[in-house]
Amino acid sequence: MSLIKVGIDIVLHLDKYLGTIIQTYGMATYFIIFLIIFFETGLVVTPFLPGDSLIFAAGAFAAIGSLNVFTLFIIVSAAAILGDTVNYHIGKFIGEKIYEAENLKLIKKEHLLEARNFYEKYGNMTIVLGRFIPIIRTFVPFVAGIGEMNYLHFLTYNALGGIAWAALFSFGGYYFGNLEVIKTHFGFVTIAIIVISLIPAVITFLRKK
Repeated sequence: MSLIKVGIDIVLHLDKYLGTIIQTYGMATYFIIFLIIFFETGLVVTPFLPGDSLIFAAGAFAAIGSLNVFTLFIIVSAAAILGDTVNYHIGKFIGEKIYEAENLKLIKKEHLLEARNFYEKYGNMTIVLGRFIPIIRTFVPFVAGIGEMNYLHFLTYNALGGIAWAALFSFGGYYFGNLEVIKTHFGFVTIAIIVISLIPAVITFLRKK
């Protein structure tokens, strides 16, 4: 329960945590953001890391001069593209046998199967669409690697999705994050971003049911 409380506290006060990091580490904050986005997209065991909300919050700090929005955009784009590339190759190395495994300690099999179904439904565009759905975005490149999707095709959609995702949330935070109403209710805005991001996955789940 303590971990859940910590997670909720971080979500509700992400702006304060990020502000503290910027004050403490300065320019190294870019590297910290890079690592978080890289691990969130690059490892199937860390889908719980903040993605959309972190980038939006960082964009808001860029609006007040604490970060540079263009540097942020480049850093996030690079982390997202590299993360998916690593995830793709891990999936390719592991192969189809993972679907037959009975006990996956570090990977939730339902997330893996959900991502595979999503991939089978939307094809190559899954790499782009999956960027905007938490959890799905972590598993999609992994599933693409398992299915041995052509790497050049994967790289094209990977770059397109990564750049679009980074642009939407970094510049979105930059232009809207410092509106007074958003600053006052930043925790709720963060939750709203997460909920809205999950809507496509929920709709897909309900359709199956």
